Amino acid sequence: MILIKNIKGLVQVREKSPKYLSGAQMQELPVLENAWISLKDGRIYDFGSMDNCPENDTSDVIDAQGSFVLPAWCDSHTHLVYAGNREKEFELRLKGATYQEIAAAGGGILNSAKTLQNTSEEELYQQSAARLKAVMHMGTGAIEIKSGYGLELEAEMRMLRVARRLGETFNIPVRTSFLAAHAVPESFETSGAYVAHIIAEMLPKVAESGLADYIDIFCEDGYFSLNDTDQLLGAAAAYELRPKIHVNQFTAEGGVALGVDHNALSVDHLEEFTKADLTALKGSETIAVALPGCSFFLGIPYTPARRIIDAGLPLALATDYNPGSAPSGNMNFVVSAACSKMKMTPQEAINAATINGAYAMGLENEVGSITKGKRANLIITENIPSIGYLPYSFGQNHIKEVIIGGQRLNSSN
Repeated sequence: MILIKNIKGLVQVREKSPKYLSGAQMQELPVLENAWISLKDGRIYDFGSMDNCPENDTSDVIDAQGSFVLPAWCDSHTHLVYAGNREKEFELRLKGATYQEIAAAGGGILNSAKTLQNTSEEELYQQSAARLKAVMHMGTGAIEIKSGYGLELEAEMRMLRVARRLGETFNIPVRTSFLAAHAVPESFETSGAYVAHIIAEMLPKVAESGLADYIDIFCEDGYFSLNDTDQLLGAAAAYELRPKIHVNQFTAEGGVALGVDHNALSVDHLEEFTKADLTALKGSETIAVALPGCSFFLGIPYTPARRIIDAGLPLALATDYNPGSAPSGNMNFVVSAACSKMKMTPQEAINAATINGAYAMGLENEVGSITKGKRANLIITENIPSIGYLPYSFGQNHIKEVIIGGQRLNSSN
């Protein structure tokens, strides 16, 4: 058992955790001052005020004097399993090429796919494990990982196997999404033909393997159309693969409403956002996910968080960690950017990166709040003046320690 005592503020304390927080609820961030928390068998065992702190009869006692303790970040949208990098494309963009122009010239996703197809599974695992260790030390305690750089069955399965292995090895909740519909391979003339191939040849085998929790598609002009999306999501429903989809990154053409029609768990990106999109989300169980790291890196608009939250809807935050448009898995930066660029309050941003992020990958009963019985995945901050100091003091590491599954991380894990 671990006892953490003298906590300046125990953040996100919920006796009973909600599925997610919407609208004005996102401003509510319960903090128990001068607190303690105990962890047992990898779970949150108990917590309370220091007035009734238990005796130090545990094997490990952490004195958190001056520190805040909060749930580890829940990153619900990443492409963490990939091979190589694309820094040369970064230089091309700095010289004026757009993301779409680079993709049309054979770069972008197709570039990553070629690299991955020529990378062994063990090498892919080693590269991805290094990234996962890094983001865990930055406070991530649950993560979704997509395929999508394989674009052929064997390579897609390789990515999903690596993602599953990461979760097992590092004792961290990992949810996986099958994203073969990420770009159209050069061997297919049309997106429709490739989607038909995914449905007929890839989807049944992926579903049978049990390696994917969700289905995903890049519903965007120049990638996959509304009809492509409708066909794939309809076929995936027969295998009980719920959608988590990319939509509205560059254009808004009805993909959000289509996602809601298919009971998508989340619609992600939303840098372009219309009144019709807002209307479609109201009354649904689909959560909007913003990816400010992508907006920062590509120089595109930020998801209109204030419109979404002020309309009474829930919003989650994630990194979009990938080699092309968001090569960072730092959720601390994402929370800061959400405040600075999307006008979210610190309370809203932390809720979006914990409870709502957990819901956006189906883990709301496991992580995302300080609730008895949930996984003991926690962040212990440095001595900071307030919880709002985390997003305020951007670019600096204010995490003193991370606990995953009740185990303290160190340099070797």
